[in-house]
Amino acid sequence: MKYYCIGIKGTGMSSLAQILFDLGNEVSGYDDEKEEKFSEKGLKERNIKIYNESNHILEKDTIATYSMAFKEDHKERKRIEELGLTIKKYNEVLGDVSKMFRTISVAGTHGKTTTSSIIKHLLSSTIGCNYFIGAGDGYARKENEVFVLEADEFNKHFLAYTQKYAVITNIEKEHMECYTDLEDIINTFSKFASNTKKEIIAYGDDENIRKLKTNTKTIYYGLNENNDYIIKNIETRNSGSKFDLYEGNKLINTFTIPLFSKAMILNATAAIIIALKHNITSSKIKELLLSFKNAARRFAEEQIGSNIIIDDYAHHPTEIKTTIEAVKEKYKEKRLVIVFVPNTYSRTRDFKNEFVEVLKLADKTYLTEIDSNRERQEEYPGVCSRVIVEKIPNAEIINVNTITKLKNEENAVICFLSCANTAHLIEAYKNLFK
Repeated sequence: MKYYCIGIKGTGMSSLAQILFDLGNEVSGYDDEKEEKFSEKGLKERNIKIYNESNHILEKDTIATYSMAFKEDHKERKRIEELGLTIKKYNEVLGDVSKMFRTISVAGTHGKTTTSSIIKHLLSSTIGCNYFIGAGDGYARKENEVFVLEADEFNKHFLAYTQKYAVITNIEKEHMECYTDLEDIINTFSKFASNTKKEIIAYGDDENIRKLKTNTKTIYYGLNENNDYIIKNIETRNSGSKFDLYEGNKLINTFTIPLFSKAMILNATAAIIIALKHNITSSKIKELLLSFKNAARRFAEEQIGSNIIIDDYAHHPTEIKTTIEAVKEKYKEKRLVIVFVPNTYSRTRDFKNEFVEVLKLADKTYLTEIDSNRERQEEYPGVCSRVIVEKIPNAEIINVNTITKLKNEENAVICFLSCANTAHLIEAYKNLFK
């Protein structure tokens, strides 16, 4: 079959395109963005053609799919409609793939990418697996039976997926442009959970997860004693985190991960349980965890002089707090500087107070103007980065041309945080030292 992916450089669409190609399909795509993005790596390795103009020929038997960032009035969406091509929603195509394999869907407001990446690491190193990870990371072989799928709740996409196992890492308010309230989010997660054929692996210390209504067997993990799997004796070391994992009163093993913060330990625990369910021994899991490397733009570190720069996908207040906790655990003696690129006007509006509180935890905070590729500013009057900056002492607006504000930082961890592009800011910062 032939697939044409509009918005192919998006992290999710890139992953899907790679999977479709690996399964033997002809794949090409379109994107407005001409500059190279980190999500292109797998596309280039497969020589998948990316178009930036709308003058190429598309055959009539091509199935087109598109990113939600491309509205109905976008020239390329209008063109494929005029050509009369079959059009399927991005999540519907991914849902078709989920039915081909024994799928493990990883859902939750936060931690999906890291949890999916750890599961992928454990399974691909042992029994083999296909995977879709929303960091531009996709892979498939028809011979593999298992498919690890990062299941995004945005626009209720994950309701199109069918899975044998589901992981639910947490539930809280997010994507309020798609949901009416928290109850709507919980009800939607309940529907997702009910699409699970065998078992749900869920974070049991989350009161919203405990409210889920499903007849599917649910296994809980967490730090509280009322969970099926219990984390105990957490220790932070220079190289990562160490903890004991119990099933009831039985010690499974002591695990060490090259990651920091309670959130990362929880992500690893969910992955460990999935691996155990697939008959991987705890000793093998323990060994493999030591060599885990996280997905692109997840706490990616680089040293520049006396400073450490971190590129992280954190874009929600809870995720930013997790990154801050990890920095403070790993780099206790360094100054913490945050450069935050807010993404979408709706999220800035809905969480402005929460952003203020968490960004106050840094020694110095900078914000760029809001980056939004699926919302128009005129639809959100009065919403801008200054509504956050004005409430944080000593905070400032920054952009690629004023990055010199960072030049005098010494012995600092400078975190570039966003689900939007930060590469231009990081490159501009590095250029200060060339």
